[in-house]
Amino acid sequence: MFEKSKLHSAILAAGAAVLGSQPVLAEPRQIEEVTVTATKRAASAQDIPVTVQALGEESLENLNVSNFDDYIRHMPNVTSGGRGPGQSSIYIRGMATETIATQLSQANGTAPNVALYLDEAPVSIGGRNLDVYVTDIERVEVLKGPQGTLFGASSQAGTVRLITNKPQLDEFQLGIEAGVATTKGGELSDTLESVINLPLIEGRLAARVAAYQSNEGGYIDNVAGTYTPDADVNLAWAGLPVQSASNEDLVEEDFNDASYRGARVGLKYAINDDWEALLQHTHQDLDADGVFDHDPENVGDLEVRRYFEDSLEDSFDLTSWTLEGRLAALDIVYTGAYLDREVEQSMDYTGYNDVGGYVAYYTCDYVDSCYDPTKGYVGLVENTRTSHELRLSTPEEYALRLTAGAFYEDVEILDRGNFVYGSIVDLGFPQNYPRGWSPDSSDPNRATAIDPGARPAGVAFFNDITRTEEQLAFFGELSYDVTEKLTATVGLRHYDIDVKLLGSANSSFGNAGGIDTDQYGDNLDSKWAGAGIDVPLNESDVITKFTLSYTPGDDTLLYATYSEGFRPPAYNRGGGNGNDTTTVPYTVTTDTVDNYEAGWKTTLLDHSLQFNGSVYLVQWSDIQTAVFDPSVYFLFYLDNALDAEIRGIEADVTWLPTDNLQMIGALSYNDTEITRVPGSAVNVAPEGSELALSPPLQFNLRARYDWTLAGYDAFWQAGLQYSDEAWSSIVVQPNDRFEQDAYTTVDASFGLREMHWGAELYAENLTDERAELFINTLDNTKRITTNRPRTFGVKVTYDF
Repeated sequence: MFEKSKLHSAILAAGAAVLGSQPVLAEPRQIEEVTVTATKRAASAQDIPVTVQALGEESLENLNVSNFDDYIRHMPNVTSGGRGPGQSSIYIRGMATETIATQLSQANGTAPNVALYLDEAPVSIGGRNLDVYVTDIERVEVLKGPQGTLFGASSQAGTVRLITNKPQLDEFQLGIEAGVATTKGGELSDTLESVINLPLIEGRLAARVAAYQSNEGGYIDNVAGTYTPDADVNLAWAGLPVQSASNEDLVEEDFNDASYRGARVGLKYAINDDWEALLQHTHQDLDADGVFDHDPENVGDLEVRRYFEDSLEDSFDLTSWTLEGRLAALDIVYTGAYLDREVEQSMDYTGYNDVGGYVAYYTCDYVDSCYDPTKGYVGLVENTRTSHELRLSTPEEYALRLTAGAFYEDVEILDRGNFVYGSIVDLGFPQNYPRGWSPDSSDPNRATAIDPGARPAGVAFFNDITRTEEQLAFFGELSYDVTEKLTATVGLRHYDIDVKLLGSANSSFGNAGGIDTDQYGDNLDSKWAGAGIDVPLNESDVITKFTLSYTPGDDTLLYATYSEGFRPPAYNRGGGNGNDTTTVPYTVTTDTVDNYEAGWKTTLLDHSLQFNGSVYLVQWSDIQTAVFDPSVYFLFYLDNALDAEIRGIEADVTWLPTDNLQMIGALSYNDTEITRVPGSAVNVAPEGSELALSPPLQFNLRARYDWTLAGYDAFWQAGLQYSDEAWSSIVVQPNDRFEQDAYTTVDASFGLREMHWGAELYAENLTDERAELFINTLDNTKRITTNRPRTFGVKVTYDF
C-alpha cells in the first residue's frame, strides 16, 4: 500500500487537460501487470481464460479505497444492497433479487450467491458482508460468472477476493499514512495506518505487521419528532386511544459515525528451498452508530427520525495458515482458516406499528389504555467458520495440466434476536423462554437452545436459532493444449453439504411465557420431526465447467466458457404455516445457474493499450428469494420463487496515449428478465419484469497524469462513475419495489512525492450527488441508502 512505483493505474476522465510543465520521465511507462490466482495458480490476469477484474495495490492507493463501499463502486457489474457498514450483500452480473431484513438474515435468509474471500479463507454469510478495512492489501480480485468448481458454495454469480501483502523474507519496509477529511454538513474523518516488514532470520523468517484506525464522521441527522400509530395506515389501531412516542433523548446531528480499528500479523518461514509456511492473524473492530439510509420524502435530506437506539459492534478474528511446496513434479498447497465473528446490533423497529396485523395487541389493553408504541430490535449473531483445503498442481509447462484437491468447511451461526416492545411490561405479559422446554423439565430439546433462560422483560418476540453448514467437496480442473494455440479445460466439483436449522422462534402471544407450547411459536426441533423433514438437510451434486481458449497471437486471448454454480439449500423458520392460498414450504433447494460466455483479452499498440471484454447469457432457475405474505402471520419466508435470464456485455480498456497520461474505462450492460413465476409464488414481480439491484448500464472513467514539478513527482487524476436506474426488490407487496434513480459521481485528486514522502489532496463526490444505492422498507419505513456527501481530504505518506 505504501510502496510507490512509477506505474499508476488510472481511468479516463472526459475532457481532461494537461497541466503543469513538460514531463520528464526516466523510462517509458507500461500498463501495470496484475498477477491473480483466479485459477488457483498465480498468473497474469491477461493470460487466463477467466473474466476477472483486479484492482492492484497501486490502483487501490490511487482510488483512495479504504472499505467495502469504496472498492465496490469502482467495479462495474458489481453492486450491493444494504444499510451500512457490515450490513450488505454483493451481486454480480445482475444476479440479484432482494435483501432480507438484517434482523432475519441469519434466522431466515438465503446464503449469498457471491462468495467473499480474505486470502484463501471464505468469510461470507447472508446479509452481513465482512467489511475488511483495506490496508496493506495487494489486490482485490473480482471473478465474474459462476466459480463453483474451484471456489465452491456461494460462488454462484462470482467471487470477490481480498489478497493481503505477505511478509518478505529479505526486505525491510516501513510505511505510515495519515489523513484527515471533511464532509459537507458532516463531521471530520481521520485515518492512521502503518505497516512494517521485518526480516528476522536471513533468507528464512520474516514478520509483517499492519495496523490501522479510521474514524469516519457522520453526515445523517436524527431530528426531533413524534410518532403516533395511524389507523388509516394500519387498521389494527382503529378505535384505540393511541399514544405517541418521542425521540427527544436520541436527537443528534451527524449520528452515523463509524470506526475501523484493527491489525494483521503475518509470519513466513522458508523451511527449505522447496517448502515454506505462512501464518497470519487478523483482528478488526467495526463500530457504527445511527443509520446510513435517510428519509428525504418524509423528513428531509440526510435526515431521519429514529425512536430506538441504532448501534452496531462487529468484531472478527481470522487465523489462517498455509503450507506450500514442491513434491517431485507437483506443487502442493494446504491452507486452513478459522474465523470467529461476533455482531451486536440494536435498531429501531417502531415502523412495525404500520404493518403488524396484531401489533395493537402488544401495545393496548383494548379497554382504556395504549402504551408507548416504541419498538426495537436487539440482536447478537456469532459466526464461526473452519475451512481446510488441500490441492496439487502439475507443472504449468506440461501440455496436460491438472489442479485438483479436497475442501472441507464447518460453519456455525448462532442468532439471538430480541424484538423489544416495552409496552408488554405495562400489559403484564410474562417473560419468554425458548420453545420446547420449561425450567422444571428435562426436555432434550433444551439442548438446542443457545440461551435457555428467560429473555429480559419487554421482549415480545425472539429467535434463538442455530444454523450450521458442513461441506465436503472434491474438485479438479484439467487443461489440455490441443495445439499450440488451442486449449481445452474441464472443471468438476462434487460437493456434499449438510444444513441444519435448530432452536426456536418465539412470541409472548398470551401463553404462559412461551413455555412448553408451540401454539404461537415454533420449536424447530419438533417441527421438523412432526413434518417428516430430515435434519440435517442434505444436498449432494456435481457441477461442471468447460472452457475453450484460443491464442491467435502472443497478445490476444479468446475464450468460451460454460459454467455452473450452487449455494446451500435452506429451511424456513415458519415452514408449514399458511392459509387457503399460501403454504410456507419447509425447505428450499439450491437454485441452478447455467452460464454461457465468450470473452477476449487483447494487448495492442506496442503494449500501450489493453482491451478486454465478454458477452454472456445466464439462465437462472428456481431462484432462492425471500417473499412476504401479510396473510400468513406477516411472515417473510424463502421460496424457489421464479426463473430469470440475464443477457449482458462487459468491457474494460486501459490506454497509455503518452508516457505520462494513462486512461482506463470499464462498462457493463445487463438485460435482466423474470421469465417464469410459478403459481405458488406470492407477491413477486410478474414475468417480464427486471431483477432487483441490476442497473442496465454502469461505467466508470478515469485519467491520471504524472509529471515533474519543481523536482517532485507530481500527478493529477479525475474520474467519474455512472449507474443506471434499478429496481430495489422483486417483492411487490407491501409496496417494496421502487425504482432507484440513476446517478453519477465525480472524484479528483492532486499529489506530490519525493523519495520517501508524499502528500495528496483529494475530493470525492464533487457534485454532491445523492446516489440511491438501495431503497428499503426493511423496518417498514421507506429509506434510501446513499453515498457520502461531498468530501475533501488530505493524506500524507512516509515510506522507508
